[in-house]
Amino acid sequence: MAGRPKIKDIADMVGVSPATVSRALAGTGLVAEPTLSRIRETAAALDYRPNVSARNLRTQRSMAILLVVRDAGNPFYLEVFKGVEAAAREAGYSVLMGNTEDDPVRETEYFAMLGDGHADGMILMTGKLPAPNDTRATGDEPVVVALEMVEGSGYPHVVIDNHAAALSAVNHLIELGHQNIAHITGPLPEPMSQRRMEGYRTAMKLAGLAIREGFEQRGDYLLESGVQCCRALLALPVLPTAIFCANDEMAFGVIGELNRQGVSVPDDVSVVGFDDLFLSAAFQPPLTTVSQPRADIGRQAMTILLSRLSGGVVPDKPVVVPTQLKIRGTTAPAKSLTTKHQGRHQ
Repeated sequence: MAGRPKIKDIADMVGVSPATVSRALAGTGLVAEPTLSRIRETAAALDYRPNVSARNLRTQRSMAILLVVRDAGNPFYLEVFKGVEAAAREAGYSVLMGNTEDDPVRETEYFAMLGDGHADGMILMTGKLPAPNDTRATGDEPVVVALEMVEGSGYPHVVIDNHAAALSAVNHLIELGHQNIAHITGPLPEPMSQRRMEGYRTAMKLAGLAIREGFEQRGDYLLESGVQCCRALLALPVLPTAIFCANDEMAFGVIGELNRQGVSVPDDVSVVGFDDLFLSAAFQPPLTTVSQPRADIGRQAMTILLSRLSGGVVPDKPVVVPTQLKIRGTTAPAKSLTTKHQGRHQ
């Protein structure tokens, strides 16, 4: 075959029309198996690559997707990005990551990029929309919200059950015999943080356990807030024997501060995180945490967005992806404390 492979070459080899090949490679969902697989396998064998410039002129699309996050430096988003990018690449799209750093101006700018045609769609992971008086976010845009709910937005959502996941984490501590269990929240009143806190409260209530004064400390998902909240907990007259953190990064800060103050994890205090970052299994001791299938969340969000872009059906209710509690080395049965800490842990 002379020159660069074309859609017609794939069509001739598979025995279908060029239009069918185009629909299959665009990920429209309109081409059924086994034809879809045969087309993709033939395209891969020919090393077919679409002519992006020509296609963009023809379709009036940018063939780019925005993945908008709070903090591009947070490793939490990397696995989500991988899932989004894998699904996008199969459909011929590229993925651009937008970093808002909780700046309302930046949040508005990314919606403006979408409205101006610089991107065809957006996967939003900030949990926030532009200001209510901003007309760029009406609910009709090709936007899928992932993980952090945007209540009443009208956009499709791919989320986890934060309440149930938190309840499971705290129940694990209760089953180990812990009664004095503290919680370090995420930023409140954001919905994700609120649901995790409510899961903690529900588990304690169902077990008939009181939440002592000062046992709910407000964090912000950053490591340093874990350190500061841990110091506040260690200054209380009655200390927790277990701490449930709303994310892994704060849990890392908690464990570091406990170690600095001579409190053993998990012998004196058990710690549970939330997210299952790639460092969590390598941490010493390995962190017990709620694992979110972030790559799968990214892939599902992108699949829904592709369906929206092609005029297909999108779910009218949030898609809830299951989580798993990974029990590792930072949790252990509650037991009598050492003499060094006996006077503080009553």
